[in-house]
Amino acid sequence: MTLQCWKCGASLAGLLLPLARGETCPSCRSALHVCRMCRHFDAHRPGQCREPSARRVADKTHANDCGAFVPRPEAYKGGGAAIAQASRSALDAVLAAPPLPRIKK
Repeated sequence: MTLQCWKCGASLAGLLLPLARGETCPSCRSALHVCRMCRHFDAHRPGQCREPSARRVADKTHANDCGAFVPRPEAYKGGGAAIAQASRSALDAVLAAPPLPRIKK
């Protein structure tokens, strides 16, 4: 199973399984033992979890100690850091462009 960080998409191939509660992504330092990284996570269900015996976790992006946690390889959905980087690059390009000439009246 090849895991990717749920937030930035970085490869987690060098990490040992099972993921410890305090495990973080080596690239973006986000917590990895989170609901968003679990195979039971489902954003379209009440409570956002398919595991009926799992206790409710309010913040799906912070580390938790859920006993039903199983990491899922397809947790990274894109966006997040990639979108932020693209937006940052576009803003830098606009700010680096020469100013428009002034129209004299």
